[in-house]
Amino acid sequence: MKNGVPTVCVPDPQTKQCVKPYHDPSVINTGGGHGWGAALTDLDGGKMDGFIEVQRDAVETYCQHNDDPNCAQGMIGSMPDVMGYHDAREIPNYWTYAENFVLQDHMFEPTDSWSLPSHLFMVSEWSAKCASHDPMSCTSEIDKPDSIVYGVKPYVAPVYAWTDLTYLMYKDNVSWAYYVAPGTQPDCNEETGPIACAPVPQKATTPEIWNPLPFFDTVKDDKQLSNIQNLDKFYNAAQNGTLANVVWVIPNDRTSEHPPSSVTVGQTYVTGVINAIMQSPDWSSTAIFLAWDDWGGFYDHVVPPVVDQNGYGFRVPGLVISPYAKKGYIDHQTLSFDAYVKFIEDDFMSSQRIDPKTDGRPDPRPTVRENVSILGDLTQDFDFNQAPRQPLILNPTPGPGLIQRIKNFFKHILQSIHVIPS
Repeated sequence: MKNGVPTVCVPDPQTKQCVKPYHDPSVINTGGGHGWGAALTDLDGGKMDGFIEVQRDAVETYCQHNDDPNCAQGMIGSMPDVMGYHDAREIPNYWTYAENFVLQDHMFEPTDSWSLPSHLFMVSEWSAKCASHDPMSCTSEIDKPDSIVYGVKPYVAPVYAWTDLTYLMYKDNVSWAYYVAPGTQPDCNEETGPIACAPVPQKATTPEIWNPLPFFDTVKDDKQLSNIQNLDKFYNAAQNGTLANVVWVIPNDRTSEHPPSSVTVGQTYVTGVINAIMQSPDWSSTAIFLAWDDWGGFYDHVVPPVVDQNGYGFRVPGLVISPYAKKGYIDHQTLSFDAYVKFIEDDFMSSQRIDPKTDGRPDPRPTVRENVSILGDLTQDFDFNQAPRQPLILNPTPGPGLIQRIKNFFKHILQSIHVIPS
């Protein structure tokens, strides 16, 4: 940006125009392809100019295989929404959290691929494909790791034999819980298409793309499947002050903000989750890390750093909310979901890593991602000498953001002015 105007643009192969980033007031977006192949095209060797091409290709593929009336009308038009951005006018609560706590402006998804690989990295620091239940049979796979095969009753389960974070937590008596919002799965299996797909049921007992832990051998071997629970158990634990040491909270399709789900509905859901923690007896000792699992096909100008054959992927938003979070702090460190795992390991397990050489359960992962030199340290987002911050309870269904309220005010004034002829 220069003087508030974007200095960059991305070519549109259909209109032959170069489209600059623009404010998009729509809270429902189409997005674009966000698999590994789409990432390579978006990146284009560092030119960062393939985003519109990928979106138009994804919509064309979708419309060829789906009888959707929106296709005839044009699902994108002249302003591809992958070039659009939102601000306080659409997401005022996120703006308020950023102003009052910590915004991470160099948070990268751990791998340049879609939801399943990102979630696998979030819980295990690797996305792989395994030939058997022997961890040494696994090899890196960020495009098409094993996922559920439907059409066979009940289904064909993937094999996740490599080591995940719960293995270390179990050995160190660190409690954990993975809460899943019932409903439908937020994303499509990558090979079925990035725009939309038939809904797949989701709840704690139905392992899915955003709920991979039930397939990990370690979770089953340690008899910890019961730690994966429906979302209502989270609210009960928060109210009772019995949250586990480490907690993941996963939305459903409606609340996920994954296109075409509303960002307003997602913000309402997230605000409710954060309010529940802030009103909990556990608030005084809690750190909340809010992230989005992949870039969704939306434009960014920052070239992701390369740490190994698997990542990083594109930037995603990151917020830190805690009684000890610095106020209005922007963290410019290079971060990834690996930093979350590192923080947990440092906080609860004396800095033990998911490391084949030291964790007692070898697998052939190429890198101990928590130890890469470029990765920042999340403790920089906290000031443990400050007085603990009071809860900031927000309205889950806020009105327009401040900027929009000001515009609405002046619009009202202008509409109230009448010209009386002399």
